This record gives sequence, C-alpha cells and structure tokens, in this order.
Amino acid sequence: MPPATALHARLLQEIAAAGGVISFARFMELALYAPGLGYYETNARRVGTRGDFYTSVSTGPLFGELLAFQCLEWIASRPDCRDRRWTLIECGAHDGTLARDVLTALDATADSTLARRIDYLVLEPSSTRRAWQETTLAPWAGRVRWITDWPTDPLDGIVLSNELLDAFPVHRIGWDAGERDWFEWGVAADASAFEWVRIPRSRSTMASAVWPEIPAELAAVLPDQFTTEVGPAATTWWSRAGAALREGWMVTFDYGLDRIEFLQPQRASGTLRAYRRHTLSDDLLAAPGEQDLTAQVDFTAIAQAGERAGMETVERTSQRRWLTEVLQRRMQLPGAEAWLTPERIRQFQTLTHPQHLGRGFSVLVQRRTNENLKLGN
Repeated sequence: MPPATALHARLLQEIAAAGGVISFARFMELALYAPGLGYYETNARRVGTRGDFYTSVSTGPLFGELLAFQCLEWIASRPDCRDRRWTLIECGAHDGTLARDVLTALDATADSTLARRIDYLVLEPSSTRRAWQETTLAPWAGRVRWITDWPTDPLDGIVLSNELLDAFPVHRIGWDAGERDWFEWGVAADASAFEWVRIPRSRSTMASAVWPEIPAELAAVLPDQFTTEVGPAATTWWSRAGAALREGWMVTFDYGLDRIEFLQPQRASGTLRAYRRHTLSDDLLAAPGEQDLTAQVDFTAIAQAGERAGMETVERTSQRRWLTEVLQRRMQLPGAEAWLTPERIRQFQTLTHPQHLGRGFSVLVQRRTNENLKLGN
C-alpha cells in the first residue's frame, strides 16, 4: 500500500475511534509526522528548489556561516567562555544541511580554541530523519550527537531552529457571533473525502487556558465563523527549550505575527496554508502526507512562554535586519573583503530581499545568563 494511501487509512481509523471527528491538530500531526507515513517522514528532498518549498538553508551555506559567527560571538561575550563546554542544540534539522553549514564554518573560524569547546547536538525524535542527517553529517560522526528529547540536566549553550515552529500542530477555532464564544473546527470523513465539522466548545479537548481572550469591543464586531489558530504544542515546546538551558540563548527564524494580528479582517479564514511543489493552497484536508501544512507563528505566545521559563527576550526583529547586522560585524574581521564573494552576495540578497526570504520572516532571540539567575528570573 503506498504511504499516502496508508496514511489515509490511518486517519479514517483515528476518526472512527474518536467517535467520528478529530481535532485538526491531530490531523495535522499525523499528516506531517506519522512514522513512516507523514509528509516529513517520507522524502528528504521536500525542501529546496526541486521540492515543495525552500527555506533560508536552501540558498546556500551563507545562512549557516552567519549563524556560526553569531553563536561564537554570543559565547565569547561570556567572561568565562573558555573555561567550560558549550552546546549548540539544533531542532528541526531535517536532512542536516544547516548543521553541515554551521559545522563547516566553525571548523574554519580563526578562533579554533573556542570552536573546539562547542559540542553539536541534534534534537530529533524521528529515526527516519536521523538517518538522513547522519548521512549528511558523516564527516563529523565523532562530533555530532543525537537526542530524542530535552536533556534532564540543563546545558550551557544555544538552541537554534529554522522554520520549525510553524510546523507544530495547531488547533483551528472559529467564532460564534451569537454566543460570543469560540468553538473548534474538527475533521470528519464521508465516503470520499475529509471534511470540516464544528465541535462545540463543551466537547473540545483543548485546555481552558488555550482559548484566546479578546476585548469586549472586538467581540461585538468579530464576524460569525471568523477562523484562526492556536498552537499550544509550539509554546509548550519552547518552554521546555528554555528550561533545558542553564545559561545561553534561544534563536528561531520563522514567519509569524503578534497575537492581535491574527484577528485582523484580512485573516478571517486563518493563516493555515498548504504547500506542494511551490504552489500555495487553502485545501488543507486534501492529500494528507503529500503536502506541507503550516501556520503563522504566534510570536507573542512564544515569547511569553520563554519568559515564563526564565528567559529574557533580547530582540524580535526581521530576518533582513538581523542578518544585515550580523554580516556587518562579520565584515570587520581580517580578510572579510575576499570572503564576501559574488556567490555569498547573491545568497545574502536572497536571504534579505523583501521579494524573497527577507519578507515576512522574523527572528526571536531570548537568553538566560547568570545575571538572570541571580535576579531570580
């Protein structure tokens, strides 16, 4: 049985076992991550110009080179940086390309003493994706380690992710203007296709803390069945990431919004989208396992989750501005003019131009230092 057909059968079984309807979050989780069947489990070449979409990593190694430079700069800012080991924890490493680019840049840095004090961890729960990553990272077989969950003993280091949070399963919710309350959209199935059904709030399995609160003046005018998303899986994951650091930084790159922006009139159908072969679709329930499902990240919720875990928000800015500032500092190093080749210039333009990856992508940086700990944060 082809994987997509097997996934379809798995979803039908789940829906039947749940009494005829499951949350979209569960549908999305299986469509993307069901072992051996989900979208991210069946093809290492989903990402890139020949895949369904491309990311900053797809442009070439410059993105990883600038990340490596910034990570070294952060670590070097600590007064005792050379007296202990540091760990880079990459999450959502897909096929290992970003790790390869970062490690190659670390190997080439002039400050090799500090670079040798950095261990590279890949947090990867999938054995399939780990196999892809091990192939890519074979030259660093003795240096890269894999973990399937957060370590129990906090580490000193940096947690980094690129376009990971947008792929966490989200609940799809709608507004009942008559009741002035939210309800949840679920997924059911008829004889030929999956379909949307309304789950009353009283029957939803969402935790009470997840339902968004809105001002009374907005509740009075929000259109009936206005649809949006909430992502408790992403915020929980980010909180755990913060708790895994004794001292260090968390940095993520993704497209997202502030919470209030989800409720703007132009987003009455939500931000969930499907991608296949670089084509955008609103048909979220079609061809599960064969198309990517993604939603805008609620950066307000993510930042608050990190702060509750004791992290301090350093900045949230555009990818364009963040990479530009990092490149400017990188250009102060000896030999920088020769390093900035025409190919790197082309990659930088793609990463930062508003018509390419510079549009809509944000960077969130949070940190925990000994100073935070002394203040009880």
